[in-house]
Amino acid sequence: MYYYSLRISISNIEQIDQINRILEVKSNYPEVGWGLEIIKENNYFEFNFTDYFLSILKEKDVELKDINITPDDISIWVLYEYQDQCNLEFNSVDLTKIGSAGILLCISCWEKHP
Repeated sequence: MYYYSLRISISNIEQIDQINRILEVKSNYPEVGWGLEIIKENNYFEFNFTDYFLSILKEKDVELKDINITPDDISIWVLYEYQDQCNLEFNSVDLTKIGSAGILLCISCWEKHP
């Protein structure tokens, strides 16, 4: 099971509605402040989470800054439930895009138990 999320740390609850409006996407993962989570049963087809999440943020930096959200508040998460072995690969282009945006990439893996 793959979980991908775009997370934004907030300092007050009013920012959730403001971020929803600015990004034109509604948070579906409020446990992390503002969050957008995508769940994939398998990764047989490629889901380019980097381009997807960065496209949501594209050209929104000024509006986010107006509500005190900076790149330091934003993170992209890859969570992976594995069986037997965990292998994840990231290409340099996607890593450069995330790094250039000043966004943190977080990875968490855990073994699936029967």
